[in-house]
Amino acid sequence: MTVAQAVALLEGQFFTGEDTADIEVASACGADLMSDVMAFVKERVLLLTGLVNPQVIRTCELLDIHAVIFVRGKMPGRDMIEMAENAGIILAGTKLSMFLACGKLYEGGLRSGGNREI
Repeated sequence: MTVAQAVALLEGQFFTGEDTADIEVASACGADLMSDVMAFVKERVLLLTGLVNPQVIRTCELLDIHAVIFVRGKMPGRDMIEMAENAGIILAGTKLSMFLACGKLYEGGLRSGGNREI
């Protein structure tokens, strides 16, 4: 699944990076604690979070995560958008809850997540 497909599936909107949203993701991680994200560590991961602060961008840079979708209608501020643009990280958002967003991605075919393969 591409990031663009994931955002469309979640009826979301892009804040930055729409022009590079054709990158493939192989797994998803939904978390509001960045320590949980750090424990997840997978390649080509899509991060879903309700946390909207610069720590999200720093965590993405550290773990080589290229796309974030904010849930529950959360929107990043201009400073976060600029940080993401400088780091080449795609930011998008959806009004869906974390639970529904993860469920829709699973139903859409993105099956890899958690610490075990399904």
